[in-house]
Amino acid sequence: MHIEPGIVDGAKITLSYATAAASFGLLGKMALDTIKSDGGAAALILRSIATTVFVFCFFEVLPHYPVGVSEVHFILGSTLYLVFGAGPAAIGLAAGLLLQGALVAPFDLPQYGINVTTLIVPLFAVSMLAKRIIPANTAYVDVSYKQALALSTAYQGGIVAWVAFWAFYGQGFGAGNLSSVGSFGVAYMLVVLAEPLLDLAVLAGAKTLAPFAKSPIFYNRLHHRAA
Repeated sequence: MHIEPGIVDGAKITLSYATAAASFGLLGKMALDTIKSDGGAAALILRSIATTVFVFCFFEVLPHYPVGVSEVHFILGSTLYLVFGAGPAAIGLAAGLLLQGALVAPFDLPQYGINVTTLIVPLFAVSMLAKRIIPANTAYVDVSYKQALALSTAYQGGIVAWVAFWAFYGQGFGAGNLSSVGSFGVAYMLVVLAEPLLDLAVLAGAKTLAPFAKSPIFYNRLHHRAA
């Protein structure tokens, strides 16, 4: 999902500053929700450190390869949401992305506003979708494959939509760009086939951690019904 350098440049990149500001507004809302109703500031900090480490590892350790206008990564946004909650997941995505750019890929830093928007806005959509499709009396360790698939599809689909937007905004609708966007979209949506299975495997493992259900490291909904 890292948009390639040069796809959006010049004055056009100014738009990414506005979308990034809006994305950080959503991040702030999700973080505030954690502080108010899911463990307080200490839990937010602890989980955010964990998600930042995970995101950095997702970018640098898990397989990733360039396809078309961007790169295909296993970002596992819906997994982070289910285990740690929306606020910590959002902070981890933003901080992990920044850390990866600063330490490993400084050529990505000019596109930080583009890439952070691409990660955060779909996560917010996932948090809204989860409230609609997962009953309040269902702990997240008990979600079904269908529910996990819906969350994963929403997140990965959101990433593809944002990458397509940035590519068309930056380079127009020429045949070459259409082909590059299409090839990226097809490759990225293949992640959807694997991520729900990984979600369920992670959640099954989380069930064994039930004795630690009250630990601030985990999202309260992971092991408990909604309050």
